[in-house]
This record gives sequence, C-alpha cells and structure tokens, in this order.
Amino acid sequence: MKTKIKKDKVNIITLGCSKNTVDSEVLLAQLKGNDIDAHHQRTKDDSNIIIINTCGFIDNAKQESINTILNYADAKQNGEIDKLYVTGCLSHRYKDELQLEIPQVDAWFGTMELPALLKKFNADYKHELIGERSLTTPQHYAYVKISEGCNRTCSFCAIPLMRGKHVSRTMEEIEKEVKYLAGIGVKEILLIAQELTYYGLDIYKERTLSDLLRRLSDIEGIEWIRLHYAYPSKFPLEIIDAIAERKNICNYLDMPLQHASDNILFAMKRQITRKETYTLIEAIRNRIPDITLRTTMLVGFPGETEKDIDELIEFIGDIKFDRLGVFTYSHEEGTSGYALKDDISEDIKQERAARVMEAQESISFEINKNKIGKTYKVLFDRKEGNYFIGRTEADSPEVDNEVLVDASQYFVRVGDFAEIKITSAAEFDLYGIPA
Repeated sequence: MKTKIKKDKVNIITLGCSKNTVDSEVLLAQLKGNDIDAHHQRTKDDSNIIIINTCGFIDNAKQESINTILNYADAKQNGEIDKLYVTGCLSHRYKDELQLEIPQVDAWFGTMELPALLKKFNADYKHELIGERSLTTPQHYAYVKISEGCNRTCSFCAIPLMRGKHVSRTMEEIEKEVKYLAGIGVKEILLIAQELTYYGLDIYKERTLSDLLRRLSDIEGIEWIRLHYAYPSKFPLEIIDAIAERKNICNYLDMPLQHASDNILFAMKRQITRKETYTLIEAIRNRIPDITLRTTMLVGFPGETEKDIDELIEFIGDIKFDRLGVFTYSHEEGTSGYALKDDISEDIKQERAARVMEAQESISFEINKNKIGKTYKVLFDRKEGNYFIGRTEADSPEVDNEVLVDASQYFVRVGDFAEIKITSAAEFDLYGIPA
C-alpha cells in the first residue's frame, strides 16, 4: 500500500511595518502563482512550513522577531513543523550571528532575496505577477510601496543598513499595480516609502511625487490616496499643490519630524531647524488650511535634556498636530548615533514619551470635540463587538483615530463609504450615526 504524501502548507508570519506587509503580500502571490498552498498569519495550526518576515528597526521590534523565531524553532525541534525560514530586516542585518545562535532555522534571507527564498520551494520568480499581490489587509485598502531604501543619514536610524539606498519604482510599474488593485475592489491606496519626497530623483533626476500622484489620481475606482513618511528638510511643496488639486488625494500628510529642539535635530542629522519646521508647516497650512498632519517624535536621544523636552512639548502645543505618535530611542549599532553614549535610562525615556503623549492627548480631544455635529465621509474597515468601525479622510488604518457606529441600532456596510454625523468624541475616537 502506497503512503499518501502530505502536501506542504505554508504560513507567513509578518512582523513590523506596512513595508513588510507589502513584501509578505508579494511573497504570498508568488507562492500561490507557483501552486503552493500558502497563507498569511493563519490561525489554524496545520502548516508544516513557516516563513517569518522580521522587523529589525528598534529593540522592542527586534525582540519580538527573535521571540517569534525561537517559538517556531522549538516547534521544529519538537517535530511540529518541517521547515522554518526567516526573511526581512532582522534577518538581513544579523544573518551571520543568528544562524549560529538558532540552528533550527533552515535558511535566512535578506530584504532583497525573494527569488532565493522561492527556490527553497522549487518555485520560479514569476515576472508576470509584478504588480499583483495577495492582499492581507481588508479588500478595500492596500499599501503601495513606491520606492525601497533610503539615502538619508539620520544618526538614529538603521533602515539604510537593512533596506539599502533609495531606489524608486517607475511610474508605469506603480500605475500598473494600482490599476490592478482598483480592479479587485481596492478603494483606498496608502503610498509608503522610507522617504516619499525623494521619489524620482534616482531615475528621473528630479523629485516627481506630485506627477505620480496625478497619474494615480486618474485611475478609476480609487477614492482615497494617502501619503505616509515624508521627510521635512527641503520638502517639495508641489506635493501639497497636487493634494489640493485632486479630490481623491486625502488632505493628509504623515511627516515624521522626530524632534523640535535644535540641539537634538542637529545631533540626529535631520538637516532642518526648529524655525524652518515652523515655516514649512505654515506654508503647508496656507495651501491647505484643513490638512491633517500626522507626525512621529523620538525621545531619549543621547544628550537630550529636560530643556529639550520642554521645547518639544511647547512646539507640539504651538502646532497642534492632528495625529502624533512617539517612540523611545534605541541604540542601534552601525548608526552614527551608536558612537554616542546612550546616557538616558529607559525609565526616563518612557516618562518623557508619556509626557509627550499627554500633551497630544488634550490637543486630540479638543480637535475631536470640534467635530461633534459635523458630517464626514467614513470608510468602514470592520465590525468589532457592538460597533462598526471606520475612518475619516483624516485617519490612516491602525495608527489613527476611528469612528464607531453602534451596530445594535444602525447598519453600515464594511468596505464601503457612508456619511456619518459625529455625535460624541473621546481623546482618540469619534462616535456617530448615519446621516
């Protein structure tokens, strides 16, 4: 009697940022295109091959990646899975050390080694699938990576060590991908890059993000286009002109500023001063008064003083960002900041981060209270418990505010837009009813 050969089943585990999400979606499409039974974050414990797409950005993310690898390494040792592969930023950066410490992993791959990973499955990289992905997000929105890597030299950031120099994708390639996404029902496109404003410099010899935006805006079916991760130094204001010109480009800009003290901005090699930042934001708001500005701040950089934190909190109070996140400094080897002494304790870093978020919380509450009684176009992502949960044009998935509609009283369709009247507000959430 012949033994039945069990077919391989692959589960991809994704850690880290939206850029990793896109990489996993491309990998998933390639595996499926090679007739391999592949899944993403499958909860059912029936996969015999695991691929972990890791993050290596800061200490917490690295630790999460390592813990996940160790968890599946134990599973392999116990005979619960057959193969374990690791890819992504952590693997790219620490491959040599990790393969010595965790021998249960069958192979390690860097951020640019998708064809080599596919070979482990006797699969070919299918060029006809370029631009096609198996979405792991809800079907109505998708991240689109317009470039890879970064040419900036911020002293705290290890991304260029893991993702390499800036490489723009061609407008034609991005346009083809967005048309494909629109064709499968995607309504919102979130453009991502390590540095959006650098787009085009390498292949077109000039900054061409505004041109790309107009081309993507013309694609039928795309109702929202959202911009993530713009660098403030020498910011090309023609991007804001393109946003103002097109109705389906969200009045939204994610611009991580990192700090507002000149001492720290200089030490971080951010190539911009506090005064120049004020001037830039004023110029942006002059062009689009109601634009939503999201930013990220980094506290606990070596040498940061209480005076620097006071300046940062004062700046936040002056600007009144619509959305703001904060993270604490992580001492990353290979960065120029690593030469400095990491002289601020973790407790103080956390305390400073809490103070920054406390300042933002009151600002966010005031902004939200001013929305009560107004009606907004809301895209609904999911139903959770007793609420339908969606977002306005001012909100990006997972990182920003949400709009909650009581599902016991009202119905809205997940994946669709609805006009919602805001009836009450909290610090980071809005509550509403169909208008």
